[in-house]
Amino acid sequence: MTGTGTRTAPGTGTDTAPGTGTSPGSFVGLSEVRRARGLLVQPRMGFSDPGQMRRGLAATRAARAATVGTLTLDSYTRVKDYASVERALAEGIPLNGYPLVTHGVATTREVLDSLRGPAFPVQVRHGSPLPDDIFATLVAAGLDATEGGPVSYCLPYSRVPLAVATEAWARCCEQFARLRDEHGTEPHLESFGGCMMGQLCPPSLLIAITLLEGLFFHQHGIRSVSLSFAQGTDRRQDEEAIGVLRALATEFLPRGTDWHIVLYTYMGKYPRTRAGGLHLLGEAAELAVRGGAARLIVKTPAESQRIPTVEENVEALEFAGAAAAAAEEAAEAEKAAPEDGTPAPLPDTGIAAEARLLVEAVLDLDADIGKALVTAFAKGYLDVPYCLHADNRGRARGYIDAAGRLAWASVGAMPLRGVTGGGGREHRVGSTELLTALSYVERTHDRLALRGGASDHPGAHHEVDAGTTASDLRQA
Repeated sequence: MTGTGTRTAPGTGTDTAPGTGTSPGSFVGLSEVRRARGLLVQPRMGFSDPGQMRRGLAATRAARAATVGTLTLDSYTRVKDYASVERALAEGIPLNGYPLVTHGVATTREVLDSLRGPAFPVQVRHGSPLPDDIFATLVAAGLDATEGGPVSYCLPYSRVPLAVATEAWARCCEQFARLRDEHGTEPHLESFGGCMMGQLCPPSLLIAITLLEGLFFHQHGIRSVSLSFAQGTDRRQDEEAIGVLRALATEFLPRGTDWHIVLYTYMGKYPRTRAGGLHLLGEAAELAVRGGAARLIVKTPAESQRIPTVEENVEALEFAGAAAAAAEEAAEAEKAAPEDGTPAPLPDTGIAAEARLLVEAVLDLDADIGKALVTAFAKGYLDVPYCLHADNRGRARGYIDAAGRLAWASVGAMPLRGVTGGGGREHRVGSTELLTALSYVERTHDRLALRGGASDHPGAHHEVDAGTTASDLRQA
């Protein structure tokens, strides 16, 4: 394939701080922080009441784990429906997140006062395809880290045309990057691209989208980025995928980029039992450690029923931190074990070949990565399974194979035919199989809990068993 000038020579990316001469932002160099403090765990916490939001941040900071703070915004703010925010606040109706734009700069500074700092970075998470107001407000409030992307915050969440979202995100990136020159602070952007639709998306596409969004951020002035990946249905497949993401990021991200990987605890239907939810979270923590992720986005056992409380978030953070510490110890013991006791290397099942083909196919379309992304979706070179957005072709399909791994049922027009996992006879997914697949992780982990397998992962035995009731297990 022909080059466009957007790629770098192998091995030029780095997961250490960029040599820009500026003061590092709060998220710069988190790979080094992770090596010093252990896996960083982060909630998806957001409350509409400023007092409760401050209490949540304070509790997150005080948790017995290496934590990162979060301001997760509400659904109305994501779509610029500020009138509905004002009405809800006036009537005392709780929202499902913090209304950053409506509360404004002064209130947000009060929420963060004496909490946010070098030892406790805080990130804004929002879900908006048109985030101009959000970026302007968070910067004015003194924040320097957020997440999203032109694809990952457009296709799953909105009807905004992809070209419009891409232009908005390019504009916001360039404005955000001015923090470097105007305030001497390196801003940070996390791509949400490794979490598309939360489930039934084979890992090669998640890797390609998050890496392409990282390259898009860099092209528009952002020098500190994180790349995401969502825990899937099979731990060995996930471990292979994170290794591929790390290798391709090292190769494709330009020299001097500060970057790290963030793992999301499973984003689909969550186990209904407490024990099942904790087992899944423990596996995510272990996966993050084995895959070398710097951060883990944590979910709580309450996820399947309601928005978790501050206390439930803290409990989950501490559980994940303990599980990660135990996994670190196990990994060290593994290294010290005799040679015949070392585990077999992960097989190459084709994830790397597929992800590389997708990334290179998009980069070959246009030197402007935003335009390349829009064209790629129009041509079907990128196609997110089961995504109903008008700019998504909708011909690709994923399914869970007999081994419990995510696989392609159909690749549509993506350039994957003939590649392992991306060719051969198509697998027709009917409605019954689709519904069964959507609850696969939920059922698997609830059954493990019922059989007493919720303590299989290191470091979690007593926490799972002590908090599990008989009624919890009967729900499985």
